[in-house]
Amino acid sequence: MQSRRGGGGGGSKSEMINNNKTKQINDALDKHLERSSSRGGGGAGGLVLKDNDRFSMFSGNGNGKALLQKKKLVEESETDSEESDVSGSDGVDSSWISWFCNLRGNEFLCEVDEDYIQDDFNLCGLGSQVPYYDHALDLILDLESSAGDVFTEEQHDLVETAAEMLYGLIHVRYILTTKGQAAMLEKYKNAEFGRCPRVCCSGQPCLPVGQSDIPRQSTVKIYCPKCEDIYAPQSRNQDNLDGAYFGTTFPHLFLMTYGHLKPQKRLPSYIPRVFGFKVHKP
Repeated sequence: MQSRRGGGGGGSKSEMINNNKTKQINDALDKHLERSSSRGGGGAGGLVLKDNDRFSMFSGNGNGKALLQKKKLVEESETDSEESDVSGSDGVDSSWISWFCNLRGNEFLCEVDEDYIQDDFNLCGLGSQVPYYDHALDLILDLESSAGDVFTEEQHDLVETAAEMLYGLIHVRYILTTKGQAAMLEKYKNAEFGRCPRVCCSGQPCLPVGQSDIPRQSTVKIYCPKCEDIYAPQSRNQDNLDGAYFGTTFPHLFLMTYGHLKPQKRLPSYIPRVFGFKVHKP
């Protein structure tokens, strides 16, 4: 979990507090998803991961890493502000969406157009999947909470976490639109999603893909259009980025839209040989 609020550095006490808060947040999300499933409310479907299988849906992993990363990001922002007044002002006045997409580990995410988020039709069904939905939506759009509710520290952290989850569920819908695919096209051209690790694919740029459309089931993977297989991202920064924020449809619809980008011919597979002779299958 990431936070835009200021805070102290990390010690053993801070890490213990962060662990407790993250556990409470995960438990609250699980309970909400279970209730959504029992009501037939949809796709987030009551998934409860075991502790040893749990991964964070966001950039933090619940062991103090988020707190340390936040401190590091602040230090990097201060360094950048000394080098460039423009960069410094962007770091202070940037929107929540821009801030979130620029976090380390969220590089695959594009910035969703606020006009898209403000259209209730585009968010249909998400209210039953995300706790504190209204407050999370206000946070994403940088709006003041209408009800003026007073939250406890744990509730405030849950709202921030819910906002991150809500943004991911909005993102997977947005990247299937014309504007969303155009935003992802720029990233693809710059190979920001990584390149295929397969030698025979000769560094083919890849696209992000999820193995499930249900949140909290698997992390994001990259799909190679040349060998038509999926791989783990080369950077460990994406180890905690939910694959449901990209879904199972995006890369294939993207390549249908931009057909000229899809490799026309697949390279031949590697052929095992012994002293120059092809090894026959037993």
